[in-house]
Amino acid sequence: MTSPHVNKTRENLPHVVILGGGFGGLYAARHLRKAGVRVTMVDRHNHHLFQPLLYQVATATLSPSDIASPLRAMLGRDHVQVLLAEVTGVDTARKRVLLADSELAYDFLIVATGATHSYFGNDGWSRHSMGLKTVEDALEIRRRVLLAFEQAEREPDPERRRALLTFAIIGAGPTGVELAGALAEISRNSLSGDFQNIDPRDARVILIEGMDRVLPTYPEHLSGEARRVLEKLGVEVRTGTRVTKIDDEGVDMGPEHLSARTVLWAAGVEASPVARSLGVELDRAGRVPVTPELTVPGHPDIFVVGDLALVKQEDGSAVPGVAPAAMQEGKHAVLNLRRQLAGQPMQPFRYWDRGTYAVIGRGHAVGVAFRRVKQSGFTAWLAWLFIHITFLIGFRSKLAVLLNWAYAYLTFGRSARIITGPAPLLEERGVQPLLASGRSADIAGREPEAPAVLGGLVPERSGPG
Repeated sequence: MTSPHVNKTRENLPHVVILGGGFGGLYAARHLRKAGVRVTMVDRHNHHLFQPLLYQVATATLSPSDIASPLRAMLGRDHVQVLLAEVTGVDTARKRVLLADSELAYDFLIVATGATHSYFGNDGWSRHSMGLKTVEDALEIRRRVLLAFEQAEREPDPERRRALLTFAIIGAGPTGVELAGALAEISRNSLSGDFQNIDPRDARVILIEGMDRVLPTYPEHLSGEARRVLEKLGVEVRTGTRVTKIDDEGVDMGPEHLSARTVLWAAGVEASPVARSLGVELDRAGRVPVTPELTVPGHPDIFVVGDLALVKQEDGSAVPGVAPAAMQEGKHAVLNLRRQLAGQPMQPFRYWDRGTYAVIGRGHAVGVAFRRVKQSGFTAWLAWLFIHITFLIGFRSKLAVLLNWAYAYLTFGRSARIITGPAPLLEERGVQPLLASGRSADIAGREPEAPAVLGGLVPERSGPG
């Protein structure tokens, strides 16, 4: 089975297949508009996701629709065919993309399938901790965090309640730091006064890092500033600490055990497994060491961009796996693809580092702009805000995010504090779901007695349903 062409009248044009609808793939697709080629994008999700703000969905500031947009709507005017499919590999000899249920021929291939969580060989830990890479991850983290407070409200045992209100975050890179700051603000400010039996301010947010400082890739004084702000928010920061075990009860750090019912993983990533089918030696993180032109060695028809690519700069350092780098690589891959079509030599990629930022709570961030300008505090937070608003796709998304941020900043509110999915608290206590008749069963599983009758009539309900 072979997937259909975009347009039968254009079937003789070179076929460019893009794997992945992240920043690298999206920018490549948009810059192929007038290249005289057919373009097909394959992704297992139907949307482009603005990953840098995913932690704000996980911590109930934003809704998924604020940071995700349908790929078809974004690429329709560029005449890009979008296929919802699972990529299982690439047959470079036959020039075929292997899908779970079919295959797709290509003339040029741009691989931008990104990265996933890495547990450094301890894959069993994934059953007891949550990483943050997809909308589904963010919603599950939000569900677990909010349910922890709900369960603690009804928990009579002090030790169990303390464990429910303990949140362990493993890894103090930008994602871990941002999650820790946001969770501290939720417990100290957003949920204050919402519960009768617990004080959310009693929650413990513990950030665990194996290196000797938080944000280890940042300049040392910015790492120190980040730690100072985190501790001011109430986060317990533990650096130089290695996790040795994660289970249902919490986290082991050598001989020390931390009882925590919510464990979040932000310690490492590894490249998409699609890279293994490209027939080249990968680095320790599973990335593809590409040529300076962003192609797979020995395969000038295959470009690799984004988190999947190991791109070396002139000084020998690797291009960081951040959104601006993926955008630039996607655009440059198209430049070299078009040069090949025109019979011209390809050009090496040069990364323009606009800066990296990590936000730490309300009105505070740290970052480095253009490799030289080091910022912290409110000024850095404004720069972070401007950069993220600029990169968001679509006017509606920008307006929605700006309004939600303004609301959260002025009121400490979290507008997306909705629990979705199953409620284990109710299931554990034996509460049955609504019966088909609209009535519920009691805790012992018995159907409740018929409602009282007054004058031969059933009293009307006070509300709908």
